[in-house]
Amino acid sequence: MRKLIYSFGVSLDGFIAGPGGEIPAPDEELHRFHNEQARATGADLYGRRLYEVMRYWETAEEQNPSPPALEFARIWKATPKLVFSRTLKSVGPGYELVNTGFAERVAALKAEPGGELACGGASLAASLLALGLVDEIRPIVHPVVLGGGTPFLPALDSPLDLRLVETRSFGSGAVYLRYEIA
Repeated sequence: MRKLIYSFGVSLDGFIAGPGGEIPAPDEELHRFHNEQARATGADLYGRRLYEVMRYWETAEEQNPSPPALEFARIWKATPKLVFSRTLKSVGPGYELVNTGFAERVAALKAEPGGELACGGASLAASLLALGLVDEIRPIVHPVVLGGGTPFLPALDSPLDLRLVETRSFGSGAVYLRYEIA
C-alpha cells in the first residue's frame, strides 16, 4: 500500500505562504533534497491553487533555471499529476482532473502499487487529514517568520498524534521533519 505524504516548505510560525503570497524559497542544497523526494513520488495530488502555481514547471526549462531546478522540472514532468477541484472544468495536458469522489479516488490510489503519493496544497491536505488518509507529514521549516498567510496545518476537530521518524538540517537553517501519523 502506498503512503500519502503531506510535505511543504513552512515558515517558523507555520505558514506555507505569507499574506502577499510570498513563500520560503529553497537554496540549491534544499532543491537537491526536493529532487530526491520527487524521484520517490509515484503521483502528485494538487488542489486547484497549487495546480496553478505548479504549472510554472511546464516551461521552467525556458527560464534558464539552476541545475537542481532544471533537474526538478524534468522529474516533475515525468510524474503523474491529479488535480482535485470542484470548481475547475478542465486541466492542462498531463493532468487528471478529479472533481467528485475525492476520498474514494485517493483510497484507490493508495491501494495501487507504486511510489509515494505527494499531497500538495493546504486545502486539499486539510480535507485528506480530516478523512484520515494522510500517512506522513513532512514540513521543511525555514528560518523565517511570515506573520500570517496560508497555514500549513488546518484547525482540527481532535488532536493528531505524530511520531518523529527522521530529521535533517540544511546549511540555510531549514530543518526537515518527517512524522508518521500514529
